[in-house]
Amino acid sequence: MAATLISTLHGGPQFLYALLFGVAFHHLSHDLKSQPGIEFCSRTVLRVGVALLGARITASQIVGLGWETAAIVIAAVVTTLLCGVLLGRYMGMNRAQSVLSGGSVAICGASAALAISAVLPQNKDSERFTLMVVVTVTVLSTVAMVIYPLLAKLLNLPPELAGLFLGGTIHDVAQVVGAGYMLNPETGDYATIVKLFRVSMLAVVVIVISSLFKKERELAQDGAVAAKQPLVPWFLWVFIVLVIVNSAGGVPLALQTGLNDVSRACLVVAIAALGLKTSFRKLSKAGWRPFGLLLVETLWMAGFVLMVIYLKP
Repeated sequence: MAATLISTLHGGPQFLYALLFGVAFHHLSHDLKSQPGIEFCSRTVLRVGVALLGARITASQIVGLGWETAAIVIAAVVTTLLCGVLLGRYMGMNRAQSVLSGGSVAICGASAALAISAVLPQNKDSERFTLMVVVTVTVLSTVAMVIYPLLAKLLNLPPELAGLFLGGTIHDVAQVVGAGYMLNPETGDYATIVKLFRVSMLAVVVIVISSLFKKERELAQDGAVAAKQPLVPWFLWVFIVLVIVNSAGGVPLALQTGLNDVSRACLVVAIAALGLKTSFRKLSKAGWRPFGLLLVETLWMAGFVLMVIYLKP
């Protein structure tokens, strides 16, 4: 609630505020009475928040983009993921860390990082790295929200192409909306639709990642526990069902708005809970590599989309 209040009154990234509040109260993670609640918020509440993201998306939005724009966005997402995997390996990171960083930049920032981390094998460094990714990608998204509209204006991009650039490159949905409407309503509308198409790819990306890391998850966990875990987590099924129902017009606008608000609130609570489980000292141990990797992935995605825009006939 405090993070939401500050974000509403003074602006700024709500997720980052929530994370900082959580880290500030890190001492509560050692309280035996608090630990079950912290675990519940960082796992179950997180998954509910990701599942409800499906209420934002309809098939008509995706179809309305056209195949050319959809192909550009898909290519940008795939190449950014590959960039993360290859560059992460070169920088000495393991495969899970590389995929997590690439997915967070390619899809939808902090929300994607949390969703992807839920299907990756867990170890003592997993939560620290996830938090580092959430912090960095949130900061980069905020910086992009300020710089990218200025760049689009400098390049004299028309509303549709400016919307493609902003929606196809900025990490978080809120920052895309803010950046688009800084220019004009047409750019804001188109950027939002492009961004929601990227968000719709979250389910596919997480399913692929879940299948690729299935054996590693089983090795990292007790065999009986791992065997019970489905390839497609329950929260992704809810995400997919919500997209289908919403596409069929089964979700009234008022309910859709409510589900979006609940989703945002759940993700804020989950990030705060993850913050409670770590400390600034632990975050500092991650070093410069996660930041460097996320920065290069961000620049790659922006450069790729701009290159395609200028190569379009």
